[in-house]
Amino acid sequence: MFQKVEYSGTKEQQYKTLTSQVKALTHDEFNLIANLANTAALLNQFLHDINWVGFYLKDGDRDELVLGPFVGLPACVRIPFGKGVCGTSAQTKTVQRIDNVHDFPGHIACDAASNSEIVIPLYHNGEVIGVLDIDSPEFNRFDETDQLYLQEIVQIIEGNIK
Repeated sequence: MFQKVEYSGTKEQQYKTLTSQVKALTHDEFNLIANLANTAALLNQFLHDINWVGFYLKDGDRDELVLGPFVGLPACVRIPFGKGVCGTSAQTKTVQRIDNVHDFPGHIACDAASNSEIVIPLYHNGEVIGVLDIDSPEFNRFDETDQLYLQEIVQIIEGNIK
């Protein structure tokens, strides 16, 4: 059974606790949807000043992302590669850390309250199979530390994909 943890210490120490929780929850579990759902739930209770956290997954052979497990308001169901922050991350295979989404060309506003966003690609066998997407109502919400540890969390998930 999961017990809610009160995170303390530096931001790095808090993220280390979180990554330990993700490792424990995903250890020996190879169902991708279960791991994504638990990770989204953990991130939602860990991260402050966010309004949406979840995953979009590549839809088969199509260059399109489809909504996966998430916590937040109902979201856009499909995002073509190259469109918006998520589609750009999937197409370019790069992290997108956007301080002000309103300045991002072609931003897809699934939630009007979102002002900043970070998107981390999820890989399997060298191919993008999805993205982790986190939105915040705060401008400049995500920094290098967030990016570093969120990438580590995505790598933990990738290690459990069969």
